Amino acid sequence: MTIRVVTDSLADIPSDIVKELGITVIPIYVRFGTETYRDGIDLTTEQFYDKLRHSKTLPATTAPPLGDFVEVYDKLSEETDEILVITVSHKFSATYETAQRAAGLMKRKCRVEVIDSLLAIMAQGLVVITAAKLAQAGANFDEVVKLTRSNMGRADVRMAFDTLEYLKRGGRIGRARAFLGSVLKVNPI
Repeated sequence: MTIRVVTDSLADIPSDIVKELGITVIPIYVRFGTETYRDGIDLTTEQFYDKLRHSKTLPATTAPPLGDFVEVYDKLSEETDEILVITVSHKFSATYETAQRAAGLMKRKCRVEVIDSLLAIMAQGLVVITAAKLAQAGANFDEVVKLTRSNMGRADVRMAFDTLEYLKRGGRIGRARAFLGSVLKVNPI
């Protein structure tokens, strides 16, 4: 049986790669005011940025509910005895803790290893993609887990912003810094 790899939508893995490698993606939840969406299912990336530009309130994210993980684990346990879950960093979300708790609530028991990637976005995605490729190539579960943990230290997150507006609105930087950055056309990395 093949090892099944699970991650959350914050890994930002393109859908064609998800399909090709058989990765299961559990969506995080995005809230704009009173409306809640499942990332990548009820809300596309384009829709997210459109709402971000036009909404008076900034979005908030929440970890997928416990039941979402349990449902996925139970379904996958019908296909395999080994599930590797790689989540967004616990520093950004409660997804890791939720994924761990869900393993104990499965109807059919199988080996579930939950790894906190300590990463986000495509840095997390690259770790997940590599794990899925190893599993597809026939590596055993312990090898995939060991190489995944090793690869986490090799990934790094860098971001560049077109505008400082959302950092200002979210309280990450002050108004003076945002103003100075926009006047000088500085895009921090």
